[in-house]
Amino acid sequence: MLYGIGCDLCSLSHLEKSLSSAHAAAFVRRVYGPAEQAALGLCEASPAPLNAHRLASAAADFAAKEAFLKAAGTGLREPFSLCEIEAVRQENGAPAYRFSGQTAAWVAQHRLRARLSLSHEGGMALAFCTLEEEN
Repeated sequence: MLYGIGCDLCSLSHLEKSLSSAHAAAFVRRVYGPAEQAALGLCEASPAPLNAHRLASAAADFAAKEAFLKAAGTGLREPFSLCEIEAVRQENGAPAYRFSGQTAAWVAQHRLRARLSLSHEGGMALAFCTLEEEN
């Protein structure tokens, strides 16, 4: 049974400003989980500028977090932390969610399965999330 749906758009230029500001390292730690940081090459203390493909992926990953929060119906508040909501790529390249910490506990407690679809075009990234109750 469907628990919730959510979608979000993220402007690549807006995200690029956040990733190139004086506070970029703190932004990366707060927003992106370890798998995302590694995939995007954002592990350094001072993140280097991203090429166009990685910037689009970073924006899509950010949109995925917001889409999940909308599907959950909560917005960003306890027990959720953005870095605990990761958008990862499966072996076949398909996007999927990986949860950790209190977010993983909330998903398990509510017996939910999250599905994710991502796209980017024309300076925008889109994420669509569905949360389904498991039997």
